[in-house]
Amino acid sequence: MEFGFSANAFQEYGPVETVETLAELGYDGVELLFGASHLHPDDTDEADVAAVRDALDDNGLAISNCNAFMISAEDFQHPSYVEPDAEYRRQRIDYTREALELADAFDADSISIQPGGPVPDGKSREWAMETFAQALGELVPTAEETGVDILVEPEPDLLVETTDQFLDLMDAVDSDAVGCNFDAGHLFCVGEDPAAAVETLGEYAAHYHLEDIPADRTHEHTQLGEGGMDIDAFLEAVDDSGYDGFVTVELYPYQETAAETARDAMTYLEERGWA
Repeated sequence: MEFGFSANAFQEYGPVETVETLAELGYDGVELLFGASHLHPDDTDEADVAAVRDALDDNGLAISNCNAFMISAEDFQHPSYVEPDAEYRRQRIDYTREALELADAFDADSISIQPGGPVPDGKSREWAMETFAQALGELVPTAEETGVDILVEPEPDLLVETTDQFLDLMDAVDSDAVGCNFDAGHLFCVGEDPAAAVETLGEYAAHYHLEDIPADRTHEHTQLGEGGMDIDAFLEAVDDSGYDGFVTVELYPYQETAAETARDAMTYLEERGWA
């Protein structure tokens, strides 16, 4: 198991500076951000890719995952994969296809995506699940061609929140290129035990997110050790599963103190014997 840190906390830094900072702090990898102030597919060219790849090589840092949530910095949940308006929905699908191609340019293994989006008023969950599965079906050929996996990330208040809902989605998608970005805190928020969920979703989980969450299970990404999660139990479950990929710490609310927050998270992992 290796540890990365998500660049979505480093939006006041450039992508290259983010890589350099995380390497100095002792991380093994970085989750690249494909949106907002970083590497949005619409404004990332070959020179940008080359600069980041050089920084990764120079600093001995790997890409843990590519975060393809933030099509828009103003409202990153919209457009979603389940918009009632097909043309509006198409914007999210096209963005995801471009994110797959950009991840391929970085030789990255995966992108993580929103789990469908908020279920629209007046539409059923069944309609939304079918519409999301259809969107994924459109994207699977690009994923299979590039070798970049699409990792759906269950999240509170969106279409796919729980392990059971994720498994229902997998029943509707026929491709090994679609898997799970397992976010421990998100599952904790919806009343699940992240450690127990590793056994259920482990076969689909190609990447893990880690943050702490307040004891009342409010969806607030909190510094490791400052919430109510049993982080040791979760990491033990991941380790026992035989997973040898990345666990990426995701603490995006800490943008004003990104470097200090990443440092403190690494200190926590080191003191607990994980890093």
